[in-house]
Amino acid sequence: MGKMWSGRFGESASKLLDKFNASLDFDKKLYKYDIQGSLAHAKMLNARGILSDEEYRDIEKGMEQVLEEIESGQFTFDIADEDIHMAIEKRLTELIGDAGKKLHTARSRNDQVALDFRLYVQDHNRIIQELILNLVEALVETASRHTETMLPGMTHLQHAQPINFGYHLMAYASMLRRDYERFESSYERNNLSPIGCAALAGTPHPIDREMTARNLGFDAPTLNCLDTVSDRDFALEMLFNIATMMMHISRFSEELILWSSSEFGFVTLSDAYSTGSSIMPQKKNPDVPELLRGKTGRTYGNLMALLTVMKGLPLAYNKDMQEDKEGTFDSVETAEISLTILTEVVKTMRVNVRRMEDACRVGHLSATDLADYLVEKCGIPFREAHFITGRAVALAEERGVDLSELPAEELKKIDGRIGKDVTKFLGLRHSMNARDSQGGTSTARSVEQIEAMKEWLERKNARAG
Repeated sequence: MGKMWSGRFGESASKLLDKFNASLDFDKKLYKYDIQGSLAHAKMLNARGILSDEEYRDIEKGMEQVLEEIESGQFTFDIADEDIHMAIEKRLTELIGDAGKKLHTARSRNDQVALDFRLYVQDHNRIIQELILNLVEALVETASRHTETMLPGMTHLQHAQPINFGYHLMAYASMLRRDYERFESSYERNNLSPIGCAALAGTPHPIDREMTARNLGFDAPTLNCLDTVSDRDFALEMLFNIATMMMHISRFSEELILWSSSEFGFVTLSDAYSTGSSIMPQKKNPDVPELLRGKTGRTYGNLMALLTVMKGLPLAYNKDMQEDKEGTFDSVETAEISLTILTEVVKTMRVNVRRMEDACRVGHLSATDLADYLVEKCGIPFREAHFITGRAVALAEERGVDLSELPAEELKKIDGRIGKDVTKFLGLRHSMNARDSQGGTSTARSVEQIEAMKEWLERKNARAG
């Protein structure tokens, strides 16, 4: 049997063209979605009287066998078939004869591939949403145990103010919540059915696009067929959402790498998610967060690649768009394994509370509290208070102690308006809990944030269930 489109051609396609033109090696991942879409299309054709009941039953039975052959490894993938759509249709026709040839009535490969690819993206969108929830749950669970565990909050990677570890983890949970909401929004916006648009202008056959959309789980058919067959915004949104999420994961990974180093020692990663050295037997390397940090770059590349493919295309379908899938498949698979393994890393890591709290006594983290004390208790203008505090920090440096350890008498020598009660305000735990404004790092506010995130998780899990 020749190519499905070979009627117009006098010469056979060259082997080189077969190799260059084919997408079967990678788009065979879409086989389930192609069969799902074809069965929904056949059901609609039958309902509209375009396929007889017998033809529809033959197609159903034939597709069952095709699916079984693919999943059992018995199916023969031939590059000459170009893509998964042709491969399945050819095998179906071999199995059931003319009824298989009728399946393509009122559709084109243009709307067929748009459908299969959209089904894939929508399906994996939901999978990624669930994996994000799992990671957020792991972060929230760890955070809930450490709302009193102090560590240095940093700016410019320099010690700044004391915060608690639970609060720090909730910053990443908040990032991932935004990621989830981006995927959720994309799913809702793109849950429209392309099938029935045919090549670009619709079809003269009396089809029912609403029926097919419902049967495939879409909210409705797309509005304009010319746009539909050339639209890859749904894939671009998926790639952007993944790239942004991976950026957040990479930032967290960078901190895990730092925190697990000898210099920090804030966390110890599980042996199950660490590796050793081929030459240095003492080494325990944070390869998982390093790989997560590295894999982020490939998701950026996949996004830029598809943006570049799409930027100069006239309407409607162009063969360039065959380049839409490999990068999307790669980013989806990268996202799913990254979320899964990072969740396990968070669940199994050990938090070294003492090392975190010892680090708070380096860098004069309560300096801002002294300035605030001078403003609030002594009525000193902030700029002057800032200068006085700088002198106090210099004295602490000279004495080789943290600012919080300077006696009140020493501070009073710098400025006579400083009272004996200043030591209370310079205590590190007091400093942390003084930041009690909404969204702040006090233990009470951190617990508040954790409870709010738990409520959000309950709503999302209930909806998913």
